[in-house]
Amino acid sequence: MCDLSIVILVWQDRAFLRACLDSLAAARQDLRVEIVLVENGITLQKAEYALYDSVSIRILHNERNRGVAAARNQGLKVAQGRYVMLLDADTQVTQGALTALVQFMDANQKVGLAAPRLQDMQGNLQFTCRKLPTVWSKMLRRIPTRWAQDALADELLTGYDHRTPRAVDYVIGACQIIRREAMQQVGLLDEQFFYGPEDVDYCIRMWRGGWRVMYVPDAVVIHNEQRLTRRRAFSKLSVIHAENLARYFLKYRYVFKRPALTP
Repeated sequence: MCDLSIVILVWQDRAFLRACLDSLAAARQDLRVEIVLVENGITLQKAEYALYDSVSIRILHNERNRGVAAARNQGLKVAQGRYVMLLDADTQVTQGALTALVQFMDANQKVGLAAPRLQDMQGNLQFTCRKLPTVWSKMLRRIPTRWAQDALADELLTGYDHRTPRAVDYVIGACQIIRREAMQQVGLLDEQFFYGPEDVDYCIRMWRGGWRVMYVPDAVVIHNEQRLTRRRAFSKLSVIHAENLARYFLKYRYVFKRPALTP
């Protein structure tokens, strides 16, 4: 069994994949790592995923886009590591980040899922650990005004210095490390969610399964966030995302008041 299995779903972000893989090869250090690439309706050329011989890469192929949860589950099912990482292709892992996350999980046995500090290419913090969303906050995120962003500050934990580890409601799915025992207990991602918010749902299930969700800022990952649903407000993907949000709020039966994280 290796230390860490890294599952990377590849779709419209394939242009970023090589930089992501190069960063993983450089950041692997002494960890035993395997990488599972899921081709979600695309076919990669070998030059796009060529890596050092010491890193095992497994390719899973889907003829069509199966959605985020279903495609990631394919990778989770074959992953062999003590820990499994879900990683977006538009990321670059910095030196020490993988080791910091594995060591944190080793030292904190009650943590089922954790995430690093995400920042953009210029080093600006991305607010990726949050309180659970509400219908109101989802509406506010579509309003490009200072007032709307100020109203979101509590949910985005902007008052938190993001320099010390802390438990949070959820962390976004761009980079999540998952304890194998927690995954075996809680199960895989909910495949009813084609594109978002499967990451929120999974964190709630972790909490309700008796596991903690943590933010680990000592580990840093660069995230070239694509925000596909914001590019075209009425695209097919945006409609699917809205449908999945509705499914999420129906599943947890709330609109404005956040539900309890523990049973």
